[in-house]
Amino acid sequence: MHSVGICGSDVHFWTEGVVGPFVVKAPMVMGHEASGTVSELGEGVTHLKVGDRVAMEPGVPCRYCTACKGGRYNLCKDVKFCATPPTDGSLCRYYVHAADLCFKLPDHVSYEEGALLEPLSVAVHACRRSEVTIGSKVLICGAGPIGLVCLQVAKAMGAAQVVITDIDAKRLEFARHQMGGDVTVHVTSRDGREVADQVVQVLGCNPDVTIECSGAETSIHAGIYATEPGGVLMIVGLGRPMATIPLLDAALKEVDIRGNLRYANDYPTALAMIASGQVNVKPLVSHRYSLEQALEAFEFAKKGEGIKVMIHCDKTKA
Repeated sequence: MHSVGICGSDVHFWTEGVVGPFVVKAPMVMGHEASGTVSELGEGVTHLKVGDRVAMEPGVPCRYCTACKGGRYNLCKDVKFCATPPTDGSLCRYYVHAADLCFKLPDHVSYEEGALLEPLSVAVHACRRSEVTIGSKVLICGAGPIGLVCLQVAKAMGAAQVVITDIDAKRLEFARHQMGGDVTVHVTSRDGREVADQVVQVLGCNPDVTIECSGAETSIHAGIYATEPGGVLMIVGLGRPMATIPLLDAALKEVDIRGNLRYANDYPTALAMIASGQVNVKPLVSHRYSLEQALEAFEFAKKGEGIKVMIHCDKTKA
């Protein structure tokens, strides 16, 4: 293993022992945003060789169920996903992983970029499912790591304008100047209609697609109110299990509310986006730690002050 990023779900498991239906019942190794170097090969593996630098897609599906055979293996009920109970994650020196879920990195793509293929694939999946296309006007709620990569992917897929919201002005500044956001909205109100009005005002119209990345109930409200009739509200952020939403508004506007679970067949696209330069995830890495400093890294990530915290599991340069 080389580079492993800390995800919000990692922090939740570490501090609370639960994320949605997944409950930690025994000691568990963290880490699922990962890259490394092939040190040994299993029988029959021909597309990789020892020494290859690879990114690892962390979910290993059963490959036999209806979801898997239909190409939606992210919905497999028997998937074994790194650092999701009871499966250990990849924050360690060595990790054994399915070869077909290891993607060789081009020489000019770093280990850190390889690790960031994981959140980037979430963004690719979200933008595909919400049908972002040439000329789309897109609202992204939340300027955390997932919101920021959704911003870049939406732009790469042809979105004409992308507005991003957050309660943190510094993150919005980063989104605008480092990640290519067109306009930003600093959220100071708990009134979803008020936030929606701000969005429409700065965008000059209602967004065709809203990608909700914060999990905040008020943000979901704003997304429903803001989205153009006939548009799509994509739920990416995980908030409370039960949420009260203005369903009547969504129904009468025919706003499609869609869910988003991880990714399926999106790693190759995410890698191509980075390799071609369409997407630049390098600015996301704000802090770096060694494996021996993992506890310190998690303590820092818990504060929510950085963007993406990266842990290096060996001494090789990134």
